[in-house]
Amino acid sequence: MQENKYLSLLAEKYETKDKVASELINLEAILNLPKGTELYISDIHAEYKAFNHIIRTGAGNIKEKIDELFSDEEPEEMECLAMLIAYPTDMLQRKPKDLEAANDWSSRTIHRLIKLLRYLGTKYSRSKVRKAVNADFRYFTEELMLSIEANQSEKADYYQQIIKRLIELNQADKFIRSLCMTLQQLTVDHLHVVGDVFDRGAGADKVMDRLIQFHNVDFQWGNHDVLWMGAYAGNMASLATLLRIAVKYNYLYELETAYSLNLRPLFLFAEEHYELNPAFKPTARPDDDLLGVENQTRLTKVHQALTMIQFKLEGQIIARRPEFEMADRNLLEQIDFAHKTITLNDKEYPLENTCFQTVSQAHPNELTESEAYVMAAILSSLQKSEKFQRHMQFLVEKGSSYLVYNRHLLYHGCIPLKKDGTFLAMRIGGHLYSGRALLDQFEAHIRRGIRHTEIYDDYSTDLMWYAWAGKCSPLFGRSAMTTFERYFIADKSTHKEGENPYFAYREKPEIIEMILAEFGLNDPQSVVINGHTPVKVASGESPIKANGKLMVIDGGMSKAYQKTTGIAGYSLLNDSYGFKIVTHAPFTSIEEILAKGKGNESLKYFLEEKPKRRLIKDTTIGDKIRADIGDLTDLMAYMP
Repeated sequence: MQENKYLSLLAEKYETKDKVASELINLEAILNLPKGTELYISDIHAEYKAFNHIIRTGAGNIKEKIDELFSDEEPEEMECLAMLIAYPTDMLQRKPKDLEAANDWSSRTIHRLIKLLRYLGTKYSRSKVRKAVNADFRYFTEELMLSIEANQSEKADYYQQIIKRLIELNQADKFIRSLCMTLQQLTVDHLHVVGDVFDRGAGADKVMDRLIQFHNVDFQWGNHDVLWMGAYAGNMASLATLLRIAVKYNYLYELETAYSLNLRPLFLFAEEHYELNPAFKPTARPDDDLLGVENQTRLTKVHQALTMIQFKLEGQIIARRPEFEMADRNLLEQIDFAHKTITLNDKEYPLENTCFQTVSQAHPNELTESEAYVMAAILSSLQKSEKFQRHMQFLVEKGSSYLVYNRHLLYHGCIPLKKDGTFLAMRIGGHLYSGRALLDQFEAHIRRGIRHTEIYDDYSTDLMWYAWAGKCSPLFGRSAMTTFERYFIADKSTHKEGENPYFAYREKPEIIEMILAEFGLNDPQSVVINGHTPVKVASGESPIKANGKLMVIDGGMSKAYQKTTGIAGYSLLNDSYGFKIVTHAPFTSIEEILAKGKGNESLKYFLEEKPKRRLIKDTTIGDKIRADIGDLTDLMAYMP
């Protein structure tokens, strides 16, 4: 009966056998098209300009397609064509000023763009290409694409007349801009964000807006993303942490403006209770003017206030969740305030740069009345922010703790392992979970926490904070978050955060094969795509590990990591022929890139020999299409 009901509903969309047959033919044809190009990117860390450049250029894929098609053209002109497609508005301002020269440039450029669109369009259905074209120019675009064929030489005058009239009617620039946007869309068919949009940089809201606009995207949550999701869900420790990071890296004002946060109570509280403490001076940003003395002093005080609120709130979670096994990280309760020392692992350390004036020695983790008011005011404004609500709902809708897609496994952090290389288990709700089941549990609680934002200290929101800093967290992957030590203890040996054994074992092909099998992947070509840990390129580290079974694509897009990595990030392209690693140089400015006339990325094939070309029938989308074909076949038999 259920099957008949489903087929009846399907029949409302396809009313006749002819319509069913037409859709079957269409779907079966699509299965034999080449798979679209996927772009994988991770650890954006709010670096909007660098991220936007990667999206606009298709991580260098646009230039590669131009080189394939226009191999006989002047290289400098092709570099300019690639920049035009990436930045049409800016590049159109650079076209010749002389009217005749400008018209010749427009005619030649339209011809090249149409030729490139036709070239890219061969791997898509005509319907998909049509939908990607601006509706205002759809007719002209289709006519020009058809007329440009070699066997359509009799239409040469027709072709030239369309372009001529577009120029005479002052529509050429608009048409060129439209073609460029279409080419951007078709160059990357699917975007995978392998975690960590937030923190370190000032442009997280702009990155999120750009992702929401993208035509086809999924998201694997990173630890920084879940920190923000936890704050939205009402976890005060997560909220205090993201605010502390914002003031440390000097973008608190941008955060306040972007999400309409009520930070006035915080500034008044910090001014009243804290003094100047140079150790809490915000990090200077290369793209920002030097802070004035008065403003620097104010932010230094706010930095101290948020740091102490964070440690108190973390201590509260640790105390009420003994099952997290983090008692050793309840640090405020381990301080000898009289002597300004703390004992860690049976060793006593002196404390420096202290700012414990709001800490009660009797109840160190208890917020003062003023601190509780400050946090409640900020949380209320955050949860009421329309933009923040939209961004968090996008992360819920498009995101997951991991993704199996096109026979590959994507996750941000790690699959926690024990020292012997077997899966590490964590007790959640009275049961032990490891491997895939552990990630499933974290995802279930993250979704539950987001659904109930009015509940602030339930298990699910506490587990969201644990995902940020807990030793069994698949998003964190370290033994401890040593923020306290870095602020207050000079001995740098205490600053180290021991890595989960996963990060050593991921060099071994047999371990990665074990992980892939845990997620149901036994295809020899299946790989793991991982983010989270910046690849130390300057020290000779490779992003390709385990004989090509795992790729790490965090190359340091954040400026905070670039001294360590030596580059400005990796991205990964996967077309119908295989993978290409893309290395990005530090992003300076759009103006400099345009003046230079070329992008800042270099492509390298991951697979030296191209395997058999993958078609849509070999992909996750192909699996869905085959299921649809099965349903339509059943419908044909069901229809009278």
